[in-house]
Amino acid sequence: MVIDQTMSQAISGISSMATRNVLADLVKQYARHSQRLVSIESVGGVEAARRVQDGEPFDMVVLAADAIDRLAIAGRIVPGSRADLARSGVAVAVAAGATQPGIGSEAAVRDAVLAARSIGYSTGPSGSHLSRLFERWGIVESITPRIVQAPPGVPVGSLIASGDVELGFQQLSELIHLPGIDVIGSLPADIQAVTVFSAAVCTESRHAGDAQALISFLASPQTDSVKLAHGMEPA
Repeated sequence: MVIDQTMSQAISGISSMATRNVLADLVKQYARHSQRLVSIESVGGVEAARRVQDGEPFDMVVLAADAIDRLAIAGRIVPGSRADLARSGVAVAVAAGATQPGIGSEAAVRDAVLAARSIGYSTGPSGSHLSRLFERWGIVESITPRIVQAPPGVPVGSLIASGDVELGFQQLSELIHLPGIDVIGSLPADIQAVTVFSAAVCTESRHAGDAQALISFLASPQTDSVKLAHGMEPA
């Protein structure tokens, strides 16, 4: 996403796909009152963390909080620059118009998974959570042939829309606006996993002060309505 002027003048950032859409809207809002150019690249979370770890010259990074923690330990984050931005839970989706299974309880979700012809989840935090649930339920062996793990950076919803996945799980923020799918709802509270997404200034930043100002805006109450519209809760 690029707003005006030249890339060399931009505040550069990298994020996971889970925050791509909300950041796109927030950056537009920021540009309107700051007149500051911002360019954020959104990729798979593992790739984003690796690229910051490898020293690519980004000004800021937005990732799940635990990934930010690891980058801080590695010395890739400016101390004191981190801010929590939003929380996002895991939701369930099927193809648009398809029969929607019940997901009102842990047992209902387990039954829906067992009944599905194919089950999709991501390589991100939501996928890790589903893997642990399947292990806890003791159903890994029976469903493994039906599991479709979305490649990094590929939305699970796109696999649902194409017919490759019947029942899909991912962050609500990544499912909420995708065409060709119906979001049934969020996982029940007793098996929900909420991911906190945080931003921080990278040690390789060339515009650290500007990046910190942007992060302060992203964490401010004036961004709450945009976050809610994208299926996230303000942190």
